[in-house]
Amino acid sequence: MKQPLQKLIASRYGGRNIPAALVLPDGGRVALSKTPEINIYARTWNGLRALASPELGRLARAYVHNDIDFTGEARRVLGIAEALVGTVVHGRDHATARLKHWWHAARGNRANIQHHYDVSNAFYRMWLDERMVYSCAYFKTGDESIDEAQEQKLDHICRKLRLSPGERFLDIGCGWGALVMHAGERYGVQATGITLSENQHALANERIRAAGLQDRCQVLLQDYRDLPGEAVFDKIASVGMFEHVGLKNLPTYFGAIHRWLAPGGIAMNHGLTSIDPESRSVGLGAGEFIEKYVFPHGELPHLSLVVKEMGAAGLEVMDIETLRLHYAKTLSHWSQRLEANLDAARAHSGDKRLRIWRVYLAGCAHAFERNWVTIQQVLAVKPGDPARNPLPWTRDYVYR
Repeated sequence: MKQPLQKLIASRYGGRNIPAALVLPDGGRVALSKTPEINIYARTWNGLRALASPELGRLARAYVHNDIDFTGEARRVLGIAEALVGTVVHGRDHATARLKHWWHAARGNRANIQHHYDVSNAFYRMWLDERMVYSCAYFKTGDESIDEAQEQKLDHICRKLRLSPGERFLDIGCGWGALVMHAGERYGVQATGITLSENQHALANERIRAAGLQDRCQVLLQDYRDLPGEAVFDKIASVGMFEHVGLKNLPTYFGAIHRWLAPGGIAMNHGLTSIDPESRSVGLGAGEFIEKYVFPHGELPHLSLVVKEMGAAGLEVMDIETLRLHYAKTLSHWSQRLEANLDAARAHSGDKRLRIWRVYLAGCAHAFERNWVTIQQVLAVKPGDPARNPLPWTRDYVYR
């Protein structure tokens, strides 16, 4: 069994000049170019089989289970892994790209969020910025540090929403409270954040108290569907949250935003979207890996579906900004920072979870660079007086 598999490895990749060497379970080494940059180790025969018939999802699973391993940084390995897989029509491979419709029960959503976020605050602190903003940063030149770019993102959102002192502001899926605190401190709003992560809830409120902002900022441990009231907020932001909602629940989600928003209010949905018009999952097996290990029951709608459902809920879409390349750079920063702290991160997460995060961050950076997935900020208003627009005539106000 061993020799045919080794021959298959050599014949499959021969002549493709891939800058890697494959180290087999028996110690044999197959160089795929004259100057290999990294070693990819098949630790087990399952790992060798994954390399003999590769797809990104299968290789990622093999790495998570320690059937394969590699030297070098995960970002570089992902590029080489794509070369191993070869040319596939990304996002439209019908063997893996299929519509998924899940019913997201509130209990299921809470479990899904906690699976992803309740790892360890210390783990996230190692590779996020100083404010622990776990969403796409905003780059003006591309040369900013991740700390600078995340502060620019927080301010970009606040300026888009035209936050003013005394306004009631809601942040749906608020993470560790960075936007809530920025809006309360810099713009003087009464800011409320909601999250389903117990770790995020505890640390966010601890930070609010430490900054002396408890008179204008609060973070609640609450599902968005359980938030009561009508017309109780002047401005609403949702940043990196609606990926967890599910396609079937988009009407409920945007309907809730419409219900909470006062007439003439402004809302912004910042979230990942599919490049596939039918909102199908990422191909090459990557979608299945993300579903199993990272975001259980996560679904990405196409932008056209987002606009349709916002309009159906009574929200008038006014502006759309695509941040795909911003997120590619953000994820690259995160991946590099994690790679620089592997031993410390392993102590907080364990080896298997660290392997998941190495693949996930590097793979997502790769996916955004390749335009396999994208992200938009969609700005909308709840109509009040039809003769008045709560936004200025041009976008100049965002950049002053």
